[in-house]
Amino acid sequence: MILEQALLHIRKGQSAAFEAAMAQAKPLIAASAGFLGFEVRPAARQADLYLLTVRWDCVASHEEGFRKSDRYAKWRELLHGFYDPMPEVIYFEEPVIS
Repeated sequence: MILEQALLHIRKGQSAAFEAAMAQAKPLIAASAGFLGFEVRPAARQADLYLLTVRWDCVASHEEGFRKSDRYAKWRELLHGFYDPMPEVIYFEEPVIS
């Protein structure tokens, strides 16, 4: 299992609209082959900051599958206008200690 992680810096005051758009976007990513689940968590002490974690069966399911799909174009349309700056995506492998 691969864990995709990104810190999402949302434009000031846009968190409620972002959360609504993310709820709308959830089925787009969930329909992807290799998708195993995801979470979006707000920061405890910083407004307009979220942690996105997505579980994939492999990196290619995200990069080659979802990102090259028509669903990703809709995802981008719904969400990318909220980010400032655009998030960096990092992939993590299985835990070495748990």
